[in-house]
Amino acid sequence: MELIDGNQIAAALIAELKTEVAAMPGRKPCIALVRVGEDPASVSYVKKKEKTAAEIGLISRIILPPITISQAELFALLDDLNADPTVDGILVQSPLPKHIDEVAVFRRVAPEKDVDGFNTLNLGKVAQEDETGFVACTPAGIMELLARSGVDLKGKHVVVLGRSLIVGKPVALLALQKKAGANATVTICHSATVNLSAITRQADVLIAAIGRPDFVTPDMVKPGAVVIDVGINRVADVSKKTGYRLTGDVAFDRVAPLCSKITPVPGGVGPMTVAMLMKNTVKARRLKA
Repeated sequence: MELIDGNQIAAALIAELKTEVAAMPGRKPCIALVRVGEDPASVSYVKKKEKTAAEIGLISRIILPPITISQAELFALLDDLNADPTVDGILVQSPLPKHIDEVAVFRRVAPEKDVDGFNTLNLGKVAQEDETGFVACTPAGIMELLARSGVDLKGKHVVVLGRSLIVGKPVALLALQKKAGANATVTICHSATVNLSAITRQADVLIAAIGRPDFVTPDMVKPGAVVIDVGINRVADVSKKTGYRLTGDVAFDRVAPLCSKITPVPGGVGPMTVAMLMKNTVKARRLKA
C-alpha cells in the first residue's frame, strides 16, 4: 500500500508556481479573499490561503465584511472587485451566513476571475472540455494527485461517492474527459443509490466525497483499488487537546491495507485544494496579459 502524500505533491506544485511567478513581467497576480464572519474553520482556511499566496509571490487582498452584510451589499462588493483591473482572482470563502444565497454569490463573481471554479460558465466549460475556464480547486487537485502518483484513469472504472457541485459532479466530468490522464468510465453514487457497496466494489479508483466520517468500510472496496478520501470531518475525541480529531469519509485504518494507493486525512486532498487555487490565480493573470 502506497500513501499518496498531498503535502509533498502540493509543495512541488507551489515550487513550480513560485518559479513561474518570479519570471512574470509587470504586476504580480492578485487574489481577493472575501471572508464573511468569523467561522473558525473559514478563518484558518483563509489564513492558509494568504500564507501560500505570499510564499508563491502573489498579492492577496483580504476583505472581511461583517456577518450582518446583506446579499445586496455583498453583491456590490463583488461588483467592485469584478471591475478592479488589479484583481485577477476572487474567492468567497464558504460557508456563507444563512441569509445569503451561496450559489447566487458564486454566479456574481465574474467568470474570468472565478478562480474557485463555481460560476455557471466555468462549470459549463468543464463539461465542454474548454481549457480556458477554471476548474473547481478540489476536483482539479484530485486529478493532479492522481496524475502525479502515476494513476492513469484511461479505461478504469472510477466511482464517485457524492454529487456536490463542489466535488462530486466536477470530478466525475474531469475523469470522463477525452484527454490524457482521464478517459475513465464513471459512476456517481449518492444517498439514493441502491446496493451501494456492490457498486463501490467495482471501482478501480474510489473517490469518497460525502462528508460522513468513516463511511467507507473494507466491504465497500475492491482489493488493489486506489482510494481518494475528500472528507474532512470533526469527530469528538476526549484524548485530543482540541476535543476532536479530523477523520475522512474512509475508515482509513481498516481500508488502507486493501488499497494499492490511498490518501490520508489530513495531508491528502486538502493541501492540493489551496495549491490549485493559486494555480488558477496565476492562470487568470496569464489569460489577462
